Amino acid sequence: MEFRIADTFTDSLTRLTGQEQKAVKTTAFDLQLNPAQPGLQLHRLEQAKDAHFWSLRVNNDIRIIVHKTEASLLLCYVGHHDTAYNWATRRKIERHPKTGAAQLVEVRERIEEILTFAPTQSTVAEAKPPLFAGITEGALLSYGVPLEWLADVQQANEDTLFDVVEHLPQEAAEALLELATGGNPNVPNHAPMDSDPFQHPDAMRRFRVMENVEELERALEFPWEKWTIFLHPDQRHLVERDYNGPARISGSAGTGKTIVALHRAVFLARKYPTAEIVLLTFSPALANALNHKLLRLISNEPQLRERIHIYATKEFALDLYSVRFGAPELVTPEQLHNLITQAAAGVPAARFSEQFLLGEWNDVVDAWQLESWESYRDVPRLGRKTRIGGKQREMLWAIFQRLQAQCAAEQLITWPTLLRHLADALQANGERPFDFVIVDESQDLEIAELRFLAALGSRRADSLFFTGDLGQRIFQQPFPWKALGVEVRGRSHTLNINYRTSHQIR
Repeated sequence: MEFRIADTFTDSLTRLTGQEQKAVKTTAFDLQLNPAQPGLQLHRLEQAKDAHFWSLRVNNDIRIIVHKTEASLLLCYVGHHDTAYNWATRRKIERHPKTGAAQLVEVRERIEEILTFAPTQSTVAEAKPPLFAGITEGALLSYGVPLEWLADVQQANEDTLFDVVEHLPQEAAEALLELATGGNPNVPNHAPMDSDPFQHPDAMRRFRVMENVEELERALEFPWEKWTIFLHPDQRHLVERDYNGPARISGSAGTGKTIVALHRAVFLARKYPTAEIVLLTFSPALANALNHKLLRLISNEPQLRERIHIYATKEFALDLYSVRFGAPELVTPEQLHNLITQAAAGVPAARFSEQFLLGEWNDVVDAWQLESWESYRDVPRLGRKTRIGGKQREMLWAIFQRLQAQCAAEQLITWPTLLRHLADALQANGERPFDFVIVDESQDLEIAELRFLAALGSRRADSLFFTGDLGQRIFQQPFPWKALGVEVRGRSHTLNINYRTSHQIR
């Protein structure tokens, strides 16, 4: 018998006190270990519309609502006696007639009339036409709208839409919100009617099988972090997909890019039992946060943790360089300021501000690791707003050439130079410390960092996997990834569902 948990159960669990939660977890573990044990007080809810709803007694007041069939037990909801019973009488679990996905559906006749936010419903509601008047019943059903909510959806206008979608399964609500804003939502997979409705990708967003007590314990320990158990079908597809080259997942804040990166690391560790995976991010603070999230995701699989390594990109590269070449003497901002001033003084005819020289050095010459006049003459100056002519370039190169010579004389290296040495070393010896390289917050990668990652992640065609939000780029000017050997064309995807947006803002 399969033992499942619903996202509605984890949501309701968080509303109980700490002591109540402990009692609920103990009862849930007992049910999973032996559903037939005599001590469990389990009885059918005769007043429920769904004949498979049962009540499980936790204590004098707390009840767990269980969906019980010959094939499975499903934890659906937990709450105080009356609240739990009211919840059960207003819902049922059924297979959607079009998509084939198992859905938790509110019983329409028990729902009060949908009200709008407008103060004068009779006049305002009539003035606003239905949003989905031009969409057929078949099309609405194909998006996962339950049959008994079809009429409400067809009548929904701007004032009533948000009230209606609050009662619908996630796939239907998301599709309707996208339709209402002029989008073209994806149609969910339509599974054969003889297939398991709980294995449908949309059903797996809300119902998951718990294989053992450890997995159930993990799900109940941090119930508010549903990403550890319930993934959106779009996220799961990107996590488990086979790629024939580097892949990049984009999306705005709150769309789950970091969650995709974490799940991708765990998926690869499970699929390839000997693979070593490194997950890189922008800062040590973010790396520390990812480590905590990873432990929650794989707490019952410690052997995976040994093969998944999480670092901040700069600290990781610095450690790798120190092991191979010794501790570097990185030039400081103050040293660079003095060196570039001295170099400019050696070219009296040049009339450039110090700010311009530093920007040209950091964004063009050092970033691209230019070492000859020809390379500087021909490089595109992407993001540089000041245009310069040929004679000006010649004078600038004379300054930068002197700066490079001064750094070499004092055995100072810049951060891009360090990364270039690492990339060259990796390419030269052919050794790669990791099979897979996953990079979160990739929108802020520097040119030299991407070149280094391209060398680091070249063991396999699918070694590189990036997540980030190009709209949140803070520190870097845009540059072509293809020029650095990272071609993501055809393997670049965007996440659109925002999990942080409040009802009012939506």
